[in-house]
Amino acid sequence: MSQARTVTGKATPRGRFPHVKVSGGFAYVSGTSSRRPDNTIAGASVDELGTTTLDIRVQTRAVLENIRDILAEVGAGLGDLVSVTTYLVSMNDFGGYNEVYGQFFDEEGPARTTVAVHQLPHPHLLIEISAIARIPEEDER
Repeated sequence: MSQARTVTGKATPRGRFPHVKVSGGFAYVSGTSSRRPDNTIAGASVDELGTTTLDIRVQTRAVLENIRDILAEVGAGLGDLVSVTTYLVSMNDFGGYNEVYGQFFDEEGPARTTVAVHQLPHPHLLIEISAIARIPEEDER
């Protein structure tokens, strides 16, 4: 049995897809950004003169927290992740991303792939992560 869902309290997907799909004991999390439910972006600010500041560390933390919240809806957590794929707009942000990622995971964490992409769906987004997690059995929770 597979089950797809969007998660209340998270940014609405910008297309016809779920936040997460559960199938075969795994949760497949769609590409997740630092976008908030009100469509503002964590780690992105514009001052009164129009100067934009983007912070990869803040965005990375917000993405991982969004994934954590999405996984909680299906009975899993960050510790259940088996694989993540990270999309960075610039590999110049790899250091800041890697620093924050290391606050959540160590060498026992999920397998990881990080790639650079030309752009993401909003010009203020620096990062997006898709993930796969094993959903623990009832007696493992």
